[in-house]
Amino acid sequence: MARRTLSTRARWLWGIGAAVVIAGVVVGGLVFQPWLLFIDVRVDDEIPATAATAEPTAAPEAEVADEVTPAPLPPAAPVDLLAGTFVSHEHETTGSARVIEHPDGSRQLAIESLMTTNGPDVHVWLSAGPVLEGFGGWFTAGGHEYVDLGPIKGNLGDQLYDIPAGVDLDVFRTVDLWCVQFAVSFGAAALA
Repeated sequence: MARRTLSTRARWLWGIGAAVVIAGVVVGGLVFQPWLLFIDVRVDDEIPATAATAEPTAAPEAEVADEVTPAPLPPAAPVDLLAGTFVSHEHETTGSARVIEHPDGSRQLAIESLMTTNGPDVHVWLSAGPVLEGFGGWFTAGGHEYVDLGPIKGNLGDQLYDIPAGVDLDVFRTVDLWCVQFAVSFGAAALA
């Protein structure tokens, strides 16, 4: 019975091929980080209670026009300025977002009841782009101005992010969970 053996050249080629495959798996794992799909990070920041925002009322017509109306006092408690609900993009995403203004004038973004997939390099953006549902919204935020509030704290729960003082909320009306590494949105909420 004849025994087949690999030539030295064939063994060398198999060795190189195996090394390339192993290197590809290692590099792919480091880039895509697939284990994050199976790891949840829950965040339970304490979201401040907000006072109901009062709608301005019209002055009665019988008042004298020359009376000086005092300027409204700042609220004694935090108030909601804007709110929205997340829609899914690349990953199933649910939850809501609110912009809270504190009595000292500082503002925070509150993301509540968030449920999304964990992923590599996901950031919380305030974007000037619109929120589009479905595949059309996956890449929208990347083509518009944005303010990066930092890496997402977790993929589940309630979390707070400070909004820098100079951010114009008339321009940046979208919250986007943006994967910087792959330039794609996990989900977004239009603030109204």
